[in-house]
Amino acid sequence: MKELQILSPDGKNRMIPFEGDRICLGRSTTVELSYPNDSGLSRQHMVIERAGENWTVVDLGSKNGTMLNGQPLTVKTTLKSGDRIMAGHLILICDGLSSRPSAPVVVFDAPDPSFDETTSTTVITNLEGIMKADAKQPSGFASAQVAALIRAGNELSGNRPLPELFRFILDLSIDAVKGDRGILLTLEDGTLVPQANRGEGFRISTTVRNRVVDSGASVLVCDTDKDSALRASRSIVEQNIRSLMAVPLQTGKEIIGIIYVDSPSILRQFSKDDLNLLTVMANVAAVRIEHTRLAEMERAKQIMARDLDQAAEIQQRYLPSVAPKIKGLDLAGHNAPCRTVGGDYFDFFPYDGSRVAMVLGDVSGKGMPASLLMMGLQARVQALAEEPKNLASVMTRLNRLTSANCPANRFITVFFCILDGETGELTFCNAGHNPPLIIRNNGEYEQLEGGGPVIGILPSIEYREYKQSLEVGDTLVIYSDGVTEAADASDDEFETERLAETVRRSRHLPALEIVEAINQAVGAHAAGAPQADDITIIVARRVAQ
Repeated sequence: MKELQILSPDGKNRMIPFEGDRICLGRSTTVELSYPNDSGLSRQHMVIERAGENWTVVDLGSKNGTMLNGQPLTVKTTLKSGDRIMAGHLILICDGLSSRPSAPVVVFDAPDPSFDETTSTTVITNLEGIMKADAKQPSGFASAQVAALIRAGNELSGNRPLPELFRFILDLSIDAVKGDRGILLTLEDGTLVPQANRGEGFRISTTVRNRVVDSGASVLVCDTDKDSALRASRSIVEQNIRSLMAVPLQTGKEIIGIIYVDSPSILRQFSKDDLNLLTVMANVAAVRIEHTRLAEMERAKQIMARDLDQAAEIQQRYLPSVAPKIKGLDLAGHNAPCRTVGGDYFDFFPYDGSRVAMVLGDVSGKGMPASLLMMGLQARVQALAEEPKNLASVMTRLNRLTSANCPANRFITVFFCILDGETGELTFCNAGHNPPLIIRNNGEYEQLEGGGPVIGILPSIEYREYKQSLEVGDTLVIYSDGVTEAADASDDEFETERLAETVRRSRHLPALEIVEAINQAVGAHAAGAPQADDITIIVARRVAQ
């Protein structure tokens, strides 16, 4: 075997030579074949290994499994040419070049002088000729029907917004079959929703509707007076309907709606040719509707992405870009949302002398909802952080204000402290947040115990403040759970012990370099696994004045 062909859902082919001794495939960016956006893959999904002159394949305990030639791969198996492996949304073919068809050879002969364009066995035509053809010729399609299909193909190739497209498709359909009135409905969450209509007071037979929606059949009733099932139908009788058609808007096997057309005239009964024409037009229209929907979804996605980028830029402006200069302290802060916008918040509030307040909040959830709650938290903290005499009363009031506006399924953890760079006195209040770490100058560490529940749920909670002290050389680390819960490919979390060890090794470095060391350690532990939560860090070192 020489090559491995990889077919991805976007239609791209990738040829990988059988080289080295090991080829690992998965979502992790550290493997040889990395597909981080394939949700069907595990971080390390499967591996192909050299075994002498052969190659073997084995599944690495992946969540969704691996298929080899249509069968689950349960043990290490020797590969042979032509084997097909399915992993996630990928298809891998051994010696894939042999599966690709060679380019066809096309030769155009020289003009043949004996070719006669006028014989009865040779037919030459064009669109204009078809549209002008005599409707009575036994070609199977009348010129008016061919013209209607050509017009539909041409007109539907343009770009129209969905409301206009629905209206246009219905008008084309009614005009093509010379109907009196009609309505176009689409299936939205299992319910038929009118999107365009010509005429009023439609009462469509449930029998007809179910036949079209459930089986994808096109229904024609030439004369309702002669149909025993419909002759007694109240909806048919009340509307004086004489002839009707209902066809599915169908893309592949999926039915996305119905086109219904009827006529009260005894002189204009729909025919089988009308039904065939309307069925074909509905199929063409359904494909166009789906393309337009996808295009509008893509445009909406682009607008959303642009708005999120702008929201992220605004949000970052509300976070401190640099830490304040405080006598006796070395400070640094960092925030990295796992999505475009995040729900973590941190801030510094310097006071007179050598005191500074530091706050870190973590809103439950991610994305835009969490970011909006974060902005509300930031505004309240800004208003309450001016020279607080008692942190417990500040946290109590913050909780009361937040509970009045916080959704029932959301909450916020907050750590609020004031550190004096001259005396080393640390006063803090904790509302359900991860206990911060103090790494002492001698390398030992401890957690700041003591606190109350999260804010935003129980407005009547009373909080307490606690005391601790930092000596020169000691380091305080406040962090969100995105740090300690960062997981590697086997879901092993970073945890508090690794954080403490990282800070212990770098405790004599400047605060900003300690932040960088934590980020590097978290990234190395995750080994390319996607960031699952926002990461926020505050580092405060007490230094000699």
